[in-house]
Amino acid sequence: MKKALLPDGWVKPRGYANGVAARGTQVFIAGQIGWDGQGRFQSSDFGAQAKQALANIVAVLAVAGGRPEHLVRLTWYVTDKREYVASLRDVGSAFRELIGDYDIAMSAVQVAALIEDEAKVEIEATAVIPD
Repeated sequence: MKKALLPDGWVKPRGYANGVAARGTQVFIAGQIGWDGQGRFQSSDFGAQAKQALANIVAVLAVAGGRPEHLVRLTWYVTDKREYVASLRDVGSAFRELIGDYDIAMSAVQVAALIEDEAKVEIEATAVIPD
């Protein structure tokens, strides 16, 4: 079970939750980047890399018996916040297709670089699979 946390009087955030309470088995997923399961980038496009990173998160979560609705936290590391903002339509579409649920605590941070030179985004995830 998971519940989005919204203090009284606060405006509901668009595209994320301020906090999430959940009970169950915790799953911690390492930062996923926009390459496929063989470690190859199929695109240099930010939106395509974000979609692949989200697909990678879903694949790792499935190994633990989890589904996208069990995600409670995502931390996005982006190399260019302007490119991220310019790609929000594609990112949102990919998110709705692969994850579907916006009741996830999220943060996005611009970083100087990621370890893989071709990577434009890396996403860490935490999920809680109900007991």
